[in-house]
Amino acid sequence: MTAATDQKKPHTPVLLRPLLKAVAPVSGAWLDGTFGAGGYTRGLLEAGADVVYGVDRDPAVFEMAKDWAEPYGDRLKLVEGTFGQMDDYASGLDGVVLDLGVSSMQLDQAERGFSFMRDGPLDMRMSQSGVSAADLVNGCSEAELADILFQYGEERASWRIAKAIVAAREVEPFTTTLALASLIEKVLGRGKPGQSHPATRSFQAIRIAVNDEFGQLIEGLEAAERALKLGGKLAVVTFHSLEDRIAKKFLQARSGGGGNANRYAPADVEMQPAFKLTPRKAIGPDTEELLENPRSRSAILRVATRTDAPAEGAGRAGLGLPKLVTQGRN
Repeated sequence: MTAATDQKKPHTPVLLRPLLKAVAPVSGAWLDGTFGAGGYTRGLLEAGADVVYGVDRDPAVFEMAKDWAEPYGDRLKLVEGTFGQMDDYASGLDGVVLDLGVSSMQLDQAERGFSFMRDGPLDMRMSQSGVSAADLVNGCSEAELADILFQYGEERASWRIAKAIVAAREVEPFTTTLALASLIEKVLGRGKPGQSHPATRSFQAIRIAVNDEFGQLIEGLEAAERALKLGGKLAVVTFHSLEDRIAKKFLQARSGGGGNANRYAPADVEMQPAFKLTPRKAIGPDTEELLENPRSRSAILRVATRTDAPAEGAGRAGLGLPKLVTQGRN
């Protein structure tokens, strides 16, 4: 099967069915903050949305959307940018959907440099601009690399890997994905059958740092709080514990269940809940979806409904975001 043929295959995003059920009825203006292959956007349009803003910082996704977008006409508005900037092009929204992480579509493109299983340039930039993974791996100090691997990948061998990277790059800088993956595999050893590749956590960490994913997530959550109208729905799909922890803490804080959302505000200032958790518990994949898409096994959906309280936000520091992100490496 060719890459072109594969791109035309119907793409069903993770947790689409429970998401549409949780936010029903769908109507009015929605924003899909991680457009990708357009699966959530099409789901929302088919479910009754009048218009959907499809937002993505990867310009390549809009070229692929040309195969199916035309019938939707003005109901689909494509925006190249980040969901943290949604104030610039949308307000009074009925709903916002954020599907986090890297898409399988990007992983399958070796030239994008996300995959440790396919050789390609060590890139990992979702926007295809700015600081690349090679810049980070070859330019950061040993301590900075160890912090990135530990903070964003929860890699317990972060110092061993960082030391090996620094030693190896003195001989030859890292330029390809397999060169870095091979080094990490040498440091950690081959995994047992059924275990994830030894480079999985490190590649995740570097990708998150390159794209400032956690900082972008907080900016997107706060932007959604500002852009949603009374009764508007916020749906967030996460794929690993670190990003889910941020989404959970934000929604708890802004729904009145996690204390003061702004740690710097006076203690006697009562924050009015900006969201109501609907439902209160997170939603995971059912048996049918697990069979259809094994990738969904780690996915978590959280949904909240906007109240009439003023937008406050928690800020990066207020949510305890790791120091490396607040330094703005991008």
